[in-house]
This record gives sequence, structure tokens and C-alpha cells, in this order.
Amino acid sequence: MSRKVVLITGASSGIGRAAALAFAVADYHVVGVARRQERLAELAEQIAALPAPHGDFLPITGNVTQANDVETAVAQALERFGRLDIVIANAGVGLRGELVATSWQDIETLLHVNIDGVLHAIRAAVPAMQRSGGGHIMIVSSVLAAIPSPYSACYSASKAFISSLARSIRVELAPHSIHVSDFLVGRTETEFNQKRLGKGERKDSRIPNMQPEQVAAAMVNCARRPRNTVVLRWFDRLLLLANHFFPNLLTYLAGRQYR
Repeated sequence: MSRKVVLITGASSGIGRAAALAFAVADYHVVGVARRQERLAELAEQIAALPAPHGDFLPITGNVTQANDVETAVAQALERFGRLDIVIANAGVGLRGELVATSWQDIETLLHVNIDGVLHAIRAAVPAMQRSGGGHIMIVSSVLAAIPSPYSACYSASKAFISSLARSIRVELAPHSIHVSDFLVGRTETEFNQKRLGKGERKDSRIPNMQPEQVAAAMVNCARRPRNTVVLRWFDRLLLLANHFFPNLLTYLAGRQYR
């Protein structure tokens, strides 16, 4: 019961899965929420096989677009572990293609997962954290939140929304000893890229990919030493700096990646 408890959405793959493993190794209890039950079962087996000491893993099948699912996950976390210290709002989908040529169904799916999913996680977790005397919310955004992204406009806008949300609620929740961190994540090698919605395609790009384990390690470090905004790589910092001084050039180069 003395171990801290972290709840991670989108825990069945990619950054969420890497984070679940990293926090378990760091001796946190982990609550993993995702739609794919079989993937969660595989992750549970992998965590159980870790060398001791490690935290326990509670898999919960749920959809972050449904507020009741996330509320149930928080309730189950409290029932199992008695507390909730950290929430990582990680679940998300991508979307590529021209705005007017993209199906409304794909746009609606993106908005429900990337925006509603984050809001549901925060609204469900904050009351539990307030009762516990504080906590930490980590929101997984993107460097595209601050950079115009032709042919990925809705995705970029959804990340801009949650980054703006992070900055605002950080002030709201500070009196309750709840810290809010905004992760501006760059291009990462996960199945997220293969499952991206829309019909747009990316041309060959020289932008380097990082591994999800790098993001997960930064999350564990941030849990120990909270930060407001996290940008993991110098490359991504340079992109943000270039956008500040040469926004037209960066937008042009971004547009050339897609067709």
C-alpha cells in the first residue's frame, strides 16, 4: 500500500505499454486501461515475470471515449490499491490527409479519442487525487501542438487543445497539490503510425524516430521530479525553435512530407 499508483490510458501498445513496464520496474503499482483485452493480458504476464521488486499490474478493458469506462477504471484502481497518485493521459490516434477530403467519421474518432479521452481521464482522476492530498497528471501531447502541420491539421489541433488544457488546469489544480505535465513528444517508432486514420501518405522522411522506451523513461523521471513541459530530444527543441523564427519555412517543409 506504500507504493504509488499510476493509471495509464492506451496501455496496450506503444508509449503506454512502455510506460507501464517502466513504472512497474520502478516499483509503482500500474493500472493499464485499453480496449484490447488480449494485449493487456500479455502485458500483465510480462510484468509478472519481471525481477523483484516490482509493482503489481491491474489490467482494465475500457474505451477512453466513454466517461463511464474511465470512471470505472479509477474506482477499480482505488478498490485494489487504495490510492491514485499519477494519471498518464496517453491514448490517442493520428489522422493524415486533406481536411476537406477526410471522412467526418475519421475526424470525429480523432476528436473523441484525443480530446474526450484526455478530459475523461482528468475529470475521473482529480477527485480521487484530491481525497489523497495531491497527485500528478501527465498529458501526452506532440511537438505538432506548436507547429502548423499541413495535411495533419486535425491531429495537430487536437494536440494544441490538450497542451493548452494542460497549461490552464495546472493553475486550477495547484491549490490541490496536483501537478500537470505536458509532454511534447516527437516522432516515435510505434504501431501508432501504421494505424493512423485518413488516406494521406507520408513521403520518405529524414526525421529520426525515437523509441517508446525513451518516452517512458522520461515519464518516470518526471514522476520523481515534476516538470511543466517536457520535450525529450534536442531535435524536437530545434524544430520548436525553428518554428518560432522561421514559421513559413517549417510549414513548407512539413507540407512537402505528405501527398
